[in-house]
This record gives sequence, C-alpha cells and structure tokens, in this order.
Amino acid sequence: MEATSAMSRESSTPLVNDGVRNDGFIPQLLTSLPVLDGAASYLAQTTSLITGCFSDYSVESPSRDSGGSVVHAQEMETFSSAQTEEHLELSCNSHNSLSESSTPATSSPPIHDGETRGSSEDPSQRTHALIESSQASPNGISLFKGLIDRARRTVRGSADDIGWLQRDLSMPPVEDGTERFLEILDNIRHGLHKLPNSMVYLLIPGLFSNHGPLYFVNTKMSFSKQGLACHIAKIHSEASVEKNAKEIKEYIEEIYWGSKKRVLLLGHSKGGVDAAAALSLYWPDLKDKVAGLALAQSPYGGSPIATDILREGQLGDYVNLRKLMEILICKVIKGDLQALEDLTYERRMDFLRKHQLPRELPVVSLHTEAGITSAVLATLSHVAHAELPSLSADEPSKLPVVMPLGAAMAACAQLLQLRYGEKSDGLVTCRDAVVPGSIVVRPKRKLDHAWMVYSSLNDDTSEADASQVCEALLTLLVEVGLRKRHELAMKDE
Repeated sequence: MEATSAMSRESSTPLVNDGVRNDGFIPQLLTSLPVLDGAASYLAQTTSLITGCFSDYSVESPSRDSGGSVVHAQEMETFSSAQTEEHLELSCNSHNSLSESSTPATSSPPIHDGETRGSSEDPSQRTHALIESSQASPNGISLFKGLIDRARRTVRGSADDIGWLQRDLSMPPVEDGTERFLEILDNIRHGLHKLPNSMVYLLIPGLFSNHGPLYFVNTKMSFSKQGLACHIAKIHSEASVEKNAKEIKEYIEEIYWGSKKRVLLLGHSKGGVDAAAALSLYWPDLKDKVAGLALAQSPYGGSPIATDILREGQLGDYVNLRKLMEILICKVIKGDLQALEDLTYERRMDFLRKHQLPRELPVVSLHTEAGITSAVLATLSHVAHAELPSLSADEPSKLPVVMPLGAAMAACAQLLQLRYGEKSDGLVTCRDAVVPGSIVVRPKRKLDHAWMVYSSLNDDTSEADASQVCEALLTLLVEVGLRKRHELAMKDE
C-alpha cells in the first residue's frame, strides 16, 4: 500500500513546472531520471555558453524589467528545488531496486561558470544550474535577431541611401541642360569659343590627384592657348572636405585680389564637393568674388563605394578593406582617412542639411555612365610621364606612364549595377552626382570617372575630348549666371 501510495503521489506530481514554462525558462524534464536530467542540463548550459560568446550582439532588456526578472527567477529556483527534492525522495523510496541496479550513463560533464560537474552531483544543484542556464534564453533570441539584422544591413548595403537628395522634398528642383550643353560642345568642336577672358577659371582636382601629375593638365593647356587665365588648385586632395574648403576660399581671395576678376570654379569628383563646401561655408566672404560653380562627376550626395568600405557591417568588415584604405591613405600617401569618410552618405547628409549652396549661385552638374564593352577594357589612361636621360644636348625624351583605369572603372560600374541596379561612372552613381538647384547635364556618351581628367592613348578623334567638355560646361555656366542675374534684377524691379 505504501508503494502504491508513493506511486500515486508520484504520478500526480507535474513533470513540467508551468510557472517556469510560462516565464520562458527551459522546463525541468523528468527530474526523477538522472540521465535525462543531466542531458537537459548539459544542453541548456551549452546554449548559455554559446550565447555568452556573442553577448556583444545581444540587446539588453530595460533595467526596470531586469530587476523583476531576477527576483522572479530566484523565486522559481527556490520553488523548483524544493519540489524536486520532494519528488526525488518519493522516487527513491518506490524504486530503490531500480536505482541500485541502474548505472548512470557516461556523458561529457556539463560546464557551468568554469566548473566541471560530475554525474554524482546533487540533483537539486543540477536543477539550480538548469534554471540559471535558462536565463540566457532571452539573450539567445536577441543574438539571432541581431545576426539577422546585421545580415540584412550587409545585403542592403547603400541601397536605401543612393539618390536620397531626390527624395528630400526640402531640396530645390533641378533643370535639364543637356540639349544646350551639346549645342555648345558642337560649336566648340567647330572652333567657336565663347568663354570670356573677364574671368579667372579655377580647376579643383579630386581625391588622389596629388599623385597624378597630369590631372587637369590638358584642360589648363587648352584654356591657356585661348588666352584665358586658368589655374589648378594645389590643395591636399587627401585632406578633409572642410580643410580643403578653407584652402579653396583662400585661393579664390588671392586670385580675386590679384586680378580683380571674378572666379569661375570647376571641380571634379571630390574637388566638386570641396568647392561646394567652400561656397556653402564662406559665402558671405565669397559672393562678390565667385561667378559660378560647375561640378563634374562629383559625389555630392555621397558615394556607395566609400560607404560600403567604411560603414560598420558592410563589405569592408569582411575583407579588411577599411584597414587597407587606412594604411593606403594614412601611411602610404600621408593623407587623412576623413577625406574618404566625408564622402559617405552619413557625412554628406549631415553636412548638406546644415550647409546648402546659396540659391543665387549659378550651378551646373554633370554625371556620366561608364561603358563596359571590350574596347573600354583595353583602354589605357595616360596618368604621368617618365623622363629618360638623353645622350645629346636635346631635351630628355619622355615615356608615357599608362594605367588601365578604364578597365577598373568598368569593373566598379558593373559591380554597382549588379548590386544596386544603379548606373554610374564607376565610382559615383548618376543620381548622387545631381546637385539640387543645378542645371543638370546628362550626356548619352559613355564616359568613366577617370576620362574627365586623364587622356586616353586611343581616344576617338571624332568625339570631343575632356578639355572641350570642361569648356562646354563652363560656357553653359556663364549663360546660367547671366540668366540668374537677369532674373534677380527683374525681381528687384
């Protein structure tokens, strides 16, 4: 009768503690059988150990709730331990022969808090460890949620940022000037030049231009042959945007006070961003000295290349691109990594919402699309020249230094097309090169990012060259400036 009563009492004892289950803890499964209990405890503690290794990715619960959870967990521990001890005592009395004949299965001892627990450990202590281990379950959920979010951010990349300027309703609208640009370009190719010599033309190079001796050189020579005053700004191209903006301001003031002529700016790539920053930050000092600004292939809204390299959770994390760029810019060419950081979408959004271009400033922006044909892949760009010693008294001969920049730009353009479905010149997407409030030029001709400043060895002579394109942009800018001045005069009347 006593055994029957014990078995009846045992069958009425719940196998799963409902209070523990409802609170999200791992249930106490078959605590009367040490083998199953040990396996469950080992599984729970292993999960806790793995979760602890990724604790940095878990999201902490609010402190207001954490205090209550600890108190509640302690109550569950006390209740569960007492219940388990009573249950085990009854089980041992009714199944003494089974306990004596059975041998505990050999298993790997569970590890908890750096201690090794044997199979002969007190079941109440094992249950206590089970409850403690189960408290890591919310962290496990947060871990996997964090991993999913991180994977989603990596896959999305810069997809949500590209073209953000067009989606921002606070930005002024743009006007298409492609047709007029092509007319001016055709006139220039037929010998009709209209750039006035009453202005000084300042060309502002982009990133890494200090290491390209021929950057903008052909354009400057073409302007000089027409009797135009043209300068290339000698700025530190790998410096931050704000640092270069101050240097450009000083350049403009020096030119203006020396020549008494207004300055027309043409910036390529990051040079356009630097020039725009100078006019945004120092417009009260420059408004009487600057006639207009042209931006060619400039990442005015930001660059997906720079963002994917530097943003946390992007490709730069997995292939060490961020570290490589830091070594290249900071150690090799003695630059500032902020020069690249200033081209990320976060930095551009923050800057442009604080410092927009003046509405009265004439602005022209150009964006192009790189070609990806086999002919482009074979294109070599003339980036420098090496002087060879001459045996005679004549000038030393020059050997062109060429690089396959066209192939590199085509590869990057293909990557941006495949990943984001965006057209680009290889480094800057077409949508990010559009400056709000500007006259936008969108030529159909395939031109990559390097073509504007470096000549190619196999340029098509039937098409306009880079210097002619720059001249056409500045001629269009002069016309836009005259029209704006007329509109302002009409408003004043």
